[in-house]
Amino acid sequence: MDPGAIGLLPRNPWVARRPLTVAEYHRMGEAGILGEDDRVELIEGELIAMAPIGSDHAGTSNALNRALVRLVGDRGVVAVGNPVQLDDYSEPQPDFAVLRPRADDYRRATPRPADVLLIVEVSNTSLRYDRTVKLPLYARHGIPEIWVVNLAAGEVEVYREPTGDGYASVAHVGRDGALVPSLLPGAAIPVASLLG
Repeated sequence: MDPGAIGLLPRNPWVARRPLTVAEYHRMGEAGILGEDDRVELIEGELIAMAPIGSDHAGTSNALNRALVRLVGDRGVVAVGNPVQLDDYSEPQPDFAVLRPRADDYRRATPRPADVLLIVEVSNTSLRYDRTVKLPLYARHGIPEIWVVNLAAGEVEVYREPTGDGYASVAHVGRDGALVPSLLPGAAIPVASLLG
C-alpha cells in the first residue's frame, strides 16, 4: 500500500505535521484508541495502515515460521509480526524478526536494532512499500540483513551490509536457491519450500 496515495496532505509537504512518538503510540493502545485488530505500524512518527494478509502471504508465512524455528533453534528468538523499536518515532512490525537470545524472551522491553539478526518481510501487495519505505529505514538503523519474499516474482531478495539509506549487498535467490542467514550460518532454507 502506498501510504501517500490518499488525501491532500501528501501533495502539500509544507503543511506542518506533528509526529507521534512510540510512547504516545503505546498510550493510544492502552487507552483503547487502537486495538489489537487495527493493522497499523508507526513509521517515522506516522501511523501507516498495513496491507491485508491474503492466503498466499499467510501460507508463505506459515512455511517461513516452521523453517526459521528449525534453523534458529536456541541460537535466537523467532518473533512473528511483533514490533521492533528502531528509535523514538518508528516501531515497524515486520512479518518476522530473528532476535538475539534473551532470558526474558523480550517480555520486559521491545527489541531494538542491536537485538536483530534478521528481518523478513513477505511481500505481495506491499512490495513497493517494503522496498521504498521500510528497507531504507531498516538500513538507517543498521539492521544487518533483510529478506524480502517477493511472491509475485517467486524469489527472495536478500539485503546485507547496511549503508545509510540502503544495502551494499543485494542478491535475488530463486526457487532453486537456498537462504543462509549471515549471522546464523550452518543451515539453509530452500526457497522452493517457502514458495509452495
